[in-house]
Amino acid sequence: MSERAKPFIAVIEGSFSTEGWPGLGLAALRIMSGMLFAEHGTQKLIGFPEPAHGISPVLSLMGLAGCLEVFGGFLLVLGIQTRLVAFILSGEMAIAYFMAHAPRNFFPVLNGGDAAILFCFVFLLFALAGSGPFGVDSFMQRRKTTRPG
Repeated sequence: MSERAKPFIAVIEGSFSTEGWPGLGLAALRIMSGMLFAEHGTQKLIGFPEPAHGISPVLSLMGLAGCLEVFGGFLLVLGIQTRLVAFILSGEMAIAYFMAHAPRNFFPVLNGGDAAILFCFVFLLFALAGSGPFGVDSFMQRRKTTRPG
C-alpha cells in the first residue's frame, strides 16, 4: 500500500465497526444480496426462475454476466474473497446499468435499472468493508492472527 493511501484506508477501516449488531447486519446483507444476485445468474444460465427473455448463451455478454452473478453471488454468500469479488460485481452492475438500462430512460424507476444501481452500491460497500465477522475471510483472518508462530 502506498504511503499516500494509508490515511484514507485508516479512516475507512476505523469508521466502520463490525462488532456486535453491525457485524450481524453486514453478514445478513451480504448473504441475502449474494443469494438474490445468484438468482439473477441462474435465471440467465439455466432459466430458473423462468426468464422473460429466454436463456442466454454462455459465450455471450449475458452469459458472462450470468456466470459472474452465480459464482460471485455464491462467493459472497460464503464470504470468500469478499472485497475482490464485490469490487468486480460492483463494476459489472455499473456496466450493466449504463449499457442496458440508461439508454432506455434517464430515470432508474422507468428504465428498470434501480436494482442494478442498488446492487452496485451494496457491492461497493462490501469492497470497502469486507465480509464482516461471519464470513470465511474473517474466519481465516482470525485463524491467522491467533496461530502461534
